[in-house]
Amino acid sequence: MPKPLRYAQALRYNRQIVLPQIDLQGQERWQHARVLVLGTGGLGCAALQHLCSSGIGQLTLVDGDIVEVTNLPRQCLFSNQQVGMQKVHAARDRLHAINPDCVIHTIAQMADDMLLDELVPEHDIVLDCTDNLASRNSINARCYKHNIPLVTGAAIRFEGQIMLVDPVQDSACYGCLSQLIQPTELSCTEAGIFSPVVNLIGLQQAHIALLHLLDKSPTRAGLLHTYDGLNMQWNQFTIPAYQGCPVCQASHKEIR
Repeated sequence: MPKPLRYAQALRYNRQIVLPQIDLQGQERWQHARVLVLGTGGLGCAALQHLCSSGIGQLTLVDGDIVEVTNLPRQCLFSNQQVGMQKVHAARDRLHAINPDCVIHTIAQMADDMLLDELVPEHDIVLDCTDNLASRNSINARCYKHNIPLVTGAAIRFEGQIMLVDPVQDSACYGCLSQLIQPTELSCTEAGIFSPVVNLIGLQQAHIALLHLLDKSPTRAGLLHTYDGLNMQWNQFTIPAYQGCPVCQASHKEIR
């Protein structure tokens, strides 16, 4: 039987527990939740801080990169003293300082399909905080295969986007989105990135994940939210299911 919150934990999370939409039951659900975060760059750093501090019980961090000095302006979880460390280990150390009750697992490698097939079904929700199209497509496919909800985000220059994908609801997936907008393959190194934008998108990924875990998602699955950082403007678009999508439209949701 899941353990209830200790008195010290109830006191710590009091400002959340008094919200009727969360309450003690919701806080305990977070304590027993398992969240997989793929990528600990700008998106991941922002999302992880809020997942950890809000009381998520178990986080799994996957990333093969090391901390570089050029990361520091936007990857605010890291310090100058951690340059050269594996990002997942640097993030774990900082997150433990924020909330020692959070159980943090680290995997210091990029997630391939085999690793995703192992990790995805062990978690309650997945956050895609990676920075390339191939990874996003692979993560999307594995989440659909194992019926695990996914919050996918991306940011470049002054622009950001975020979408919830929920296989249980048969929502359009990231593959459907790719067919519509042909996502750019430019990297932050090539195109640049405004730090507050990538942090805002990562924060929103945590926001959606936390409420989705309580069955109170603030957005419909398959609804794309885009952010224009130069004008501080949000827009949203309903993504239709692409009939030729080999992921969400495949029979029995199997990857072919």
